[in-house]
Amino acid sequence: MADRYELYYWPSIQGRGEFVRLALEEAGADYIDVARSDDGSSMLRLLDGNKIATPPFAPPFLKAGRLVIGQTANILLFLGARHKLAPSGEAGRLWTHQLQLTVTDFVVEVHDTHHPISSGLYYEEQKAEARRRAREFLKNRLPKYLGYFERVIAGNAKGKGHPVGAKLTYVDLSLFQLIAGLRYAFPRAMKRKELDYPRLAALHEHVAKRPRIAAYLASDRHIPFNQEGIFRRYRELDA
Repeated sequence: MADRYELYYWPSIQGRGEFVRLALEEAGADYIDVARSDDGSSMLRLLDGNKIATPPFAPPFLKAGRLVIGQTANILLFLGARHKLAPSGEAGRLWTHQLQLTVTDFVVEVHDTHHPISSGLYYEEQKAEARRRAREFLKNRLPKYLGYFERVIAGNAKGKGHPVGAKLTYVDLSLFQLIAGLRYAFPRAMKRKELDYPRLAALHEHVAKRPRIAAYLASDRHIPFNQEGIFRRYRELDA
């Protein structure tokens, strides 16, 4: 293991990299967000070249010594074991990973509310389709996912408001990011719908108050939500 992790992600957006950043920050890990210092040039060289034996398909990816780990859920599986952000037993680790993969599925659906046809097209080129997709998302898909996570928290035998076990895991951090992003992208809809998910709302507040997370959110390391990330605010989509 290297003394310092290297995180590679786009320098101007939270995106999928934010789920990894939150875990690194909560762990108090020594890491550098590489693209923030070179505008992504070294990341693109690694992606385009033949310098990595196990090349990632796309960012985010994490360098830890000689390891290069791609895919958000896979990175968190690695960090969870290293930094006590997941249960120590195999069954608990797999359950935590399973929940994170479900988060990943949800993130794709959030993204597709504003880019339902192609990520290669501008939002303005698919506005009609985006309105239709966002309506379906808010009516059916958002309640399906949030309802599932709410039930998971409620059904956790060890309680304390966590989805897994009695202590915080990286899934708590990812659910925090989901709620924060949904509040940014769909403030009117979330104001109505969030009342149905009190455990998720409480989890968000709990994570936001954790000392390392609170310090991170107040720092210049934290990139604000913007119109280039996964969570984007378009008034016409927030029905």
